[in-house]
Amino acid sequence: MNNHTYCSMVIFGATGDLAKRKLFPSIYNLYKKGTLDKNFAVVGVARREWSDEVFRENVTASLQDSNISIEGDLTEFLSHFRYLAFDVTNAASYQDLHELLNSLEQEFSIPGNRMFYMAMAPEFFGTIASYLKSEGVTNEQGWNRLIIEKPFGHDFASAQKLNEDLRQAFAEDEIYRIDHYLGKEMVQNIGVIRFANAIFESLWNNRHISNIQITSSESLGVEDRGGYYDTSGALRDMVQNHMIQMVALLAMEPPIRLTTEEIRSEKIKALRALRPMTKDEVKQYFVRSQYGPGSMNGKEVPGYRSEPKVNPESRTETFVAGKLMIDNFRWAGVPIYIRTGKRMQEKSTKIVVEFKELPMNLYSKSENNVHPNLLIIHIQPDEGISLILNGKKIGMTDKTTPAKLDYCNHCIDGINTPEAYEKLLNDAIHGDATNFTHWDEVALSWKFVDVISEAWKEDTSSEFELYPAGSMGPKAADELLAQDGFHWWPIGDDSDYSI
Repeated sequence: MNNHTYCSMVIFGATGDLAKRKLFPSIYNLYKKGTLDKNFAVVGVARREWSDEVFRENVTASLQDSNISIEGDLTEFLSHFRYLAFDVTNAASYQDLHELLNSLEQEFSIPGNRMFYMAMAPEFFGTIASYLKSEGVTNEQGWNRLIIEKPFGHDFASAQKLNEDLRQAFAEDEIYRIDHYLGKEMVQNIGVIRFANAIFESLWNNRHISNIQITSSESLGVEDRGGYYDTSGALRDMVQNHMIQMVALLAMEPPIRLTTEEIRSEKIKALRALRPMTKDEVKQYFVRSQYGPGSMNGKEVPGYRSEPKVNPESRTETFVAGKLMIDNFRWAGVPIYIRTGKRMQEKSTKIVVEFKELPMNLYSKSENNVHPNLLIIHIQPDEGISLILNGKKIGMTDKTTPAKLDYCNHCIDGINTPEAYEKLLNDAIHGDATNFTHWDEVALSWKFVDVISEAWKEDTSSEFELYPAGSMGPKAADELLAQDGFHWWPIGDDSDYSI
């Protein structure tokens, strides 16, 4: 074990939902696998007046509530956890934190490496970073890393201000902007599928691909997050980060080598090639909608405007579909369609790459039912790859039928693939920022999305189309593809791909 990975982790917001559901189980899995060894410490900070014992009880409860397997006694693992009641606006709290970290670094032989995880409200990120620097909590003896959760601002101006605040205390290469989608197994697999397979990379261009579709649908509504969601919406909550990140991975050029700097550089070039829109053009490229009442699994569910803490006249979108164009040599003319929404038919994230027809397909007569070749990358809840080819129908006929070839990730492994947060924490401990978002990526995505936000904000007169809960979105999303001669491919595991 390289002592460069020995570190103290400070979790701001340690009493919150994120720490309970994701961070504590991920830290335990890393410990169990030996990644953390025994030279680590976790300091939970929050406003509540907890003792170390209460904190450890909550960590234990979080592990028991998760689906991970607990091996043996937790006493040794929990001995690395401490708690500090904290006021983020009081310098004395940071001085107490610095003193506690010095003590833990001696106890667990940690060479001054410190990781600060912001698992709390983003309005305090800048304040915390400033105090960490001014009160000497950022250590000059080892490395310092700051992990921050989305939302990274709510538009370009606020994101830029937040970035400037953070950069007063941390260098760009010390800031790890987490997007948990980038930790998902099959999102990380996009690069391997493309760059390790001649069959795909040689066809990965506008001469062979007709369109790409990215769907990220949720079956849940806003639940108890109505207050937050009504000020955010699907565009900021999903498109600005997760969806655009997947577009960048699909559209980037092959990097010179597999290093953080080279991969990020190619992603940034792809985002720079995104076709900009004027506010007047937004309607041509993007559709917004909101779920109305409907039926989910035979149960009636309310519409978005009837949800708790939501304005009954809200125009916040719970669904976005869009057409993105990458104006470069590889992708000119190939639309990349995205759609994401809540209260949709099922929970699923999939990428469908649709290949062009052959110039002269001998089997393309209508009675043969020739099907476009599709590459489907399943991201969640299932993980794997499907390839849709054309085969001959069995029997005394020369007609064709779609043949589906499947590779299932977790079927092969026999165990759950690592949680995205576990992999991203491990990357941060090892100083690998490849699967974290660089400021240039954040800036470019906000500039792209802000035009859409402003156009929708100004458009208060047009009718707001609703889609029934339990459907795959509004008709306008289907029309967005139909005008280009395409249609959305189904997303279910047992989907029928016949035309």
